[in-house]
Amino acid sequence: MRIAVASGKGGTGKTTVATSLALSLAEEGFAPPPIFVDCDVEAPNAHIFLKPRLEQSQPVGILIPVVDELRCTYCGKCAEVCVYHAITVLGKKTLVFPQLCHGCGSCTAMCPEHAISETPDHIGVIERGPALQGIDFLRGVLNIGQPMAVLIIRELQHKINPLPGQAVILDAPPGTSCPVVATMRGADYLLLVTEPTPFGLHDLKLTAQVAVEIGLPTGVIINREDGPFPDLEQFCESAGLPILMRIPFQREIAEGIARGKTLVEIHPEYTDAFQELSEQIIERLSG
Repeated sequence: MRIAVASGKGGTGKTTVATSLALSLAEEGFAPPPIFVDCDVEAPNAHIFLKPRLEQSQPVGILIPVVDELRCTYCGKCAEVCVYHAITVLGKKTLVFPQLCHGCGSCTAMCPEHAISETPDHIGVIERGPALQGIDFLRGVLNIGQPMAVLIIRELQHKINPLPGQAVILDAPPGTSCPVVATMRGADYLLLVTEPTPFGLHDLKLTAQVAVEIGLPTGVIINREDGPFPDLEQFCESAGLPILMRIPFQREIAEGIARGKTLVEIHPEYTDAFQELSEQIIERLSG
């Protein structure tokens, strides 16, 4: 079972939910403990809460074209096949824009003069190691200034390889951009974490639409709930999104999270609540 945890905006408590869910499943005695994957590769922070010992590190890179000007006839075929406009021909000059290149190799394959070779460009790293309660912790870290977050996330997805019966928790980046979609793909269920504010509702609607487009079963967790917010309730009901958990707006929770504590450390009773949440998800998937 793969559960993706996402939110339409940053700061809603997505990682708070994801890390506590993983710890609760480990506490429940899942054999083996779950795999936790931090897919927020531009700003990963789940390690603050799960405290992994990162024992493995693997660089991730893409192949960038290099043009041999002595062989190049400036025919422009490389530019024609590049859908990302990472290579172009201007007169007697072939220009490569590494920031736009996706490393697909089309330009190299289509060059009639074999004037294009490829060189690796290091864009980030994948790290892995044991975390609290035996959780298998996996994360990607994109190099600062690199735009290709999706490539790191795809590599993370390839590295998961769960054992039979092993749960996987995917902590998605915030928002609704391509890295979020890359995280959602392959998940069995999506948990959307929101807050009862106009901004929270606005971004929840956007993320819920992405889930509809992907065809992913989805439930909602309301974090920092402080009294009724009818617009949020009405949207979830009209969209067919079950509200699976409500986390109150409490100073004690905020202070604990600011100190790097998980929700189940601050309030141990949430262990049972997250275990019940996982059971609800299993029931909904099997039903």
